[in-house]
Parts: sequence; structure tokens; C-alpha cells
Amino acid sequence: MIAQPPPASKRWITKPLPDSAEQRSAIETLTSSLGVSPFLAALLVQRGVQTYEEARTFFRPEINHLHNPFEMKDMDKAITRLQMAMLPERQEKILIYGDYDVDGTTSVALVYGFLKSYHPAIDYYIPDRYKEGYGISKQGIQWAAENGFSLIIALDCGIKSIDRVAEAKALGVDFIICDHHRPGDQIPDAAAVLDPKRDDCAYPYKELSGCGVGFKLLQAFCLHKGIDLNELYPSLDLVAVSIASDIVPLTGENRVLAHYGLKHLNASPRTGLKALIKIAGFSRELDITNLVFGLGPRINAAGRIQHAKAAVQLLLAESEEEADEFAMAVNKHNNSRREFDSSMTEQALEMIRGNESLLQAKSTVLFDASWHKGVIGIVASRCIEHFHRPTIILTQSNDKAAGSARSVPGFDVYEAIEECADLLEQFGGHTFAAGMTMSVDNIDAFRKKFEEVVSSRIKEEHLTPLIDIDLPLDFSEISDKLYRIVRQMGPFGPHNLQPTFMTEDVYLVSEPIIMKEKHLKINVRQGDMAPRRSGPTFTAIGFGMAHMADLLRPGNPFSICYQVDQNHFNGNVSLQLMLKDIKV
Repeated sequence: MIAQPPPASKRWITKPLPDSAEQRSAIETLTSSLGVSPFLAALLVQRGVQTYEEARTFFRPEINHLHNPFEMKDMDKAITRLQMAMLPERQEKILIYGDYDVDGTTSVALVYGFLKSYHPAIDYYIPDRYKEGYGISKQGIQWAAENGFSLIIALDCGIKSIDRVAEAKALGVDFIICDHHRPGDQIPDAAAVLDPKRDDCAYPYKELSGCGVGFKLLQAFCLHKGIDLNELYPSLDLVAVSIASDIVPLTGENRVLAHYGLKHLNASPRTGLKALIKIAGFSRELDITNLVFGLGPRINAAGRIQHAKAAVQLLLAESEEEADEFAMAVNKHNNSRREFDSSMTEQALEMIRGNESLLQAKSTVLFDASWHKGVIGIVASRCIEHFHRPTIILTQSNDKAAGSARSVPGFDVYEAIEECADLLEQFGGHTFAAGMTMSVDNIDAFRKKFEEVVSSRIKEEHLTPLIDIDLPLDFSEISDKLYRIVRQMGPFGPHNLQPTFMTEDVYLVSEPIIMKEKHLKINVRQGDMAPRRSGPTFTAIGFGMAHMADLLRPGNPFSICYQVDQNHFNGNVSLQLMLKDIKV
């Protein structure tokens, strides 16, 4: 194992206090109308909630807050083409085509699972990550044409597949594209292209997941056909998993979709997800974090290690026996993924630490032909935990170099990769994550040019881990009521993160405890230990923070930033602080 040095110091950035006349007035209004403390009212105002009506919408998302799907560009064309395929005199064969990650597989399970009740001539297709690669593949189009499919609904991919869509059209195969990635300069010549990020799309919410766009297609289908939308809403469990796993903003329509998806997941999850919840060991109510770190990686593992079709089979399973069997297989793949992830991460970190130029660089680009393509994105994220900078991990696939990029807050890695497009054969993605393919011969040139682009654009503060702190918090304000109200501000995710607080003048009550050689447990109170101070004492847990124990001394003050959580142990429930960082 590599000896891990202490992580780099982090920047604490406290958000501005709501202090304008308008904000102070909003705090007073919310304090009285909601019956909360001025502190909690300030926390809401900080998040843009200023009136009672806005607070009601924020705390109680309603399904009727969803936008009209026909506001999305080409939705009318998509429904017209879908209806045509379903006409009794045509009965066209429809193929549901999706990417191999969580967003793609949940999308396929959602759309195929719903439409098969209304159209029997339907099947689904997931490309092989290793043989076909990302997006619409030649093999997939060829398979569709050879098997008599005349309409493909592409989910979570296709927005840049100009050539593939043209090839399909020449073979008599139409496309309805449901994507959420950034379009290129040209839109594919498909029957319909649904993507809220299209420049010419006036849809009011731009940050849907791929599965979310698929859901809007089904919502429009139901409205057009007069189908009760209550038949569709149970499928929001899949949409919630996609929203969490694809790390899209938890704002606007995503917040509504995730809220109701979590309700279905916790009340009556589909058989496949129920089996996955059981094998993941979750016994309490699920939240977004459980989906990101528990369910998502297991669903993803099927496509990373073997073929993602197993994930779709799990999500569509009807009997518990079948679901348990698929869940065990997917979980086995996830265990294998963890082994690959761990060994590859160690190798990658050794490569950086053993090379002075890599240590001094503003970016990381690593290549090893033996690395497993299915986990290179995870390894990129792991490297960023140690070296906080844009990172690309490359491996060899079909005589090409295939890479996965991850970025740091504040830096658009997609735009940086776009500057290197002349060295690439294919690329696509988001601000913080992207994928690419290039000739192996171009790796050194790409590494050099990417470093030049990153160095010219990245700011020094982007290279230091950042902790956003919402508000300073006195220990006397921490209560069960505060915890309950903060919890109701979820679901938490990008652009609606769980509140993080900061408290100064904190002291140890007892000696620090090291758990499992890497985690820190301390009992703390605010203010010195003089008898006049009788404020509350809290247990604080810092995962991966054991190295900080030696910095803490009884009688010496320090500051902490943390989130307020609950500890469940032996039937007892108590508040605890989940540490994000400590400053002595």
C-alpha cells in the first residue's frame, strides 16, 4: 500500500450573510410565518427562499410543479413519430437504445418498461463499453436494421451522433434522441431531438438527467394519449437514481423529480431496486447520498466489468427470486470493480509521486495500456482527492487510447478538452466530467497541450480543495428542531448541498479516539473549560482525519466545519457532528 500523506489544507469560504435591507426583512417574515429561528430563516434566505410561498414550494415540492413537456423543442415531433410507429396498420419495431452507465440503464428500464405495455413490438439495446464504446455505435445500428427495427429511441446519448444517425436513416431507421449533453455545432438529422441544452430549445429547465429527458417523453406520451399520469409516477424511483448518480443539480424540476422518486423508493421500490437496497445493507430511509454511494455504483458496475444489460435486467425484474439473482451478480461485479479501482489508484498515485514534472503540473494525464477501462473515471476522481487538479486517466481500448476526465470546482474540463480537439478522434461530456478517444501516438502531444490549456486558464484557488460554509453556528443553536428542519431542505445535491456550518473557539472534552486507524472521533464543547461554561457537548466524527489527532490538545482552542447529523446506536438516537475540516 502507498503511504498516504495528510491531505492538503482546504480553503474555507463562508457565504455572505444575508444583510441587505430586503434580506433582513425576508428573515423577519420567515421567522414569524414559519415559526423558525432567525438563524434558520437566514439559512433559507441564503438559498433564495424569501417568502412564505417560496418556502412552501421549497419544503413541499408538488408533482404539479413539473413543466409541460411540450415546451421542449421537438417534443411534438417525437410524439407524432412515436404514435405513427404504434399505429395498428404499421406496428413498427421500436428499439430503446441507452448508454451503459447508471443514467443510460435507468433510462432504458424506464422507457422500455413503460412503453412495452402499449406496444409489444419493442426491445432494448445497450452497447458494449469495450467493443462499441460510448454513444450510438455502428454495430447497434446494424443490429437494429438487420432485425427489422425502424425506430430507435436513443437515451442519454446521440446528440453528437451526426454520422451514425445519417447512416441509420440510409438504412431506413429513424431516431428520436433524448439527451442532456451539450450539443455540437450541428444537430443530428433525426425525427426528433430532445435536449434542453439545445440553443433553440426554450424549455425552462436545462439540467435534466438523461433519464429525466426520457421521463418527459413519457409524460408527453401520457398527456397525448390521455393516460393517467399516476401510472407513470411510480417510475420516478429510476429517475431519482439517475439524478443522484449523474450528479446533476438538485434544483428546479430535478428537485421535484428526486423528491417524489425518493418517496417511491422508500415506500414501494420496484422489485429490482428493492433487492439492490437489501444487498447494499440499507435499513433506514434512503437519501440522495445512499443512491450516489450505494445503489449507483452497483448498477454502474455491471457495464464496467462485463455488460450493462445485466443492470437493465435487474431494474426490470418482476419476481423477487429473479431480482435477488441479478442483484447478487451486480454486487459481485461491484466488488471486482472495487479491487480494480484500488490497485489502479495506487499505481496512478505512484506514477505522479515518482515524476517531478507530474508533481509540479497543473493537470494530470496518465496512461497505462493494462488499466481496466471500466474504472478509469473512478480512478480520475480518486487522484483528485490527493492532487486537486483536472485529471484524465487513459487506457488502451481497440488499439486506441480511451480516456475519462474529471475536474475540480470552478474549472470547465470539457472546454479545456475541446481546445485539444485536433488531437482527438471523439470526445463529449460535461463541465466536470468528460470522455475521449485518441490515437495512442497522440498521448504525449495531448498531455502537453492539455497542460498548456489548463495552466493558462486555471486559477490558483481552483487547485486547493474548497469547503463552502453556509453560516457560523453556535453550539447552543444545535437542536433536534434544527436538524429536522435542515433535513427537510433536502434532497441534497449539487446547487442544493447539505448545509455546512462553522464553529470557532471549540475545545476537547476528552482525548481524541482513532477508529480503524484512519478516522477521528472527538467530544467537543464550545468555549473554555471553566465551570461557568455549561454549554452542550457533542461527539464529532471525521472520516479519514486521524492525522489531525496529534494537532489537538486539551485546553487549546480550534475551529471546526461540519454538518449536523444523527447517530443511531443500540436503539438510541443522538445528534452528532460530521466533520469536514479542522483548523487549529
